[in-house]
Amino acid sequence: MSVFSGYARYYDLLYRDKDYQSESAFVLNLIRKYAPNARTILELGCGTGGHAFCLAERGLVVHGVDLSHQMLDEAIKKSAILPPSMAENLSFSHGDIKNARIAKKIDCAISLFHVLSYQTQNEDVTATFQTAKHHLSHGGLFIFDCWYGPAVLTARPEVRIKRLEDNACSIIRIAEPVMHPNKNLVDVNYTILIKDRLKATVKEQKETHRMRYFFYPEIEMLCTQNGFEIVSAQEWMTGNTPGFDTWGVCFVVRR
Repeated sequence: MSVFSGYARYYDLLYRDKDYQSESAFVLNLIRKYAPNARTILELGCGTGGHAFCLAERGLVVHGVDLSHQMLDEAIKKSAILPPSMAENLSFSHGDIKNARIAKKIDCAISLFHVLSYQTQNEDVTATFQTAKHHLSHGGLFIFDCWYGPAVLTARPEVRIKRLEDNACSIIRIAEPVMHPNKNLVDVNYTILIKDRLKATVKEQKETHRMRYFFYPEIEMLCTQNGFEIVSAQEWMTGNTPGFDTWGVCFVVRR
């Protein structure tokens, strides 16, 4: 089963505790600091639209791209009931961030919630950088977060269990990681048990999310090879200097 295809319907429930408002404010502060006149955003890997909605609410014009039809369906459904003043700032299209192209330049590209870490091959990462570069004018920003190697190797991934429920269903998700140290990869093997409250049935789904962790010199080299320079690297949401306990690092790079 492909990544996200099975439980896209339950994605918002699984991540209902994710603070999209605060995360979007964090990203907006970076945009205002390094590109104060930026107004148009291309989101690579927009999922069900959580960050896009928050940024559009703050007056930015956002176009979201995602590979999952199911995710996009959820984003479009939600955007259809927004106030017109907010909905007119949003648009979505299906595409692979490695080769997606829209017919306009934008001020800033963003790729959040570790989307870059899903690009596990060197050519995939390079293609993602090229997608951002294609849409950016000179001086435009590419903002992304990723798993950070020093922390992954210091505090290694562990088995995790998450339990959630709403009126329609209850979910148990078990995450079992397998590390591939010579490839800088972690396979996160998910088992998802979904109980339908109305039908009193239980369904099991399995997915493997292969994640890549990165190191600062690696990102620096990727930027140099693809026509970018790093202007900021900080711990996601705190702004602290990354270290051995920093699983998520946010990079701001400029074309």
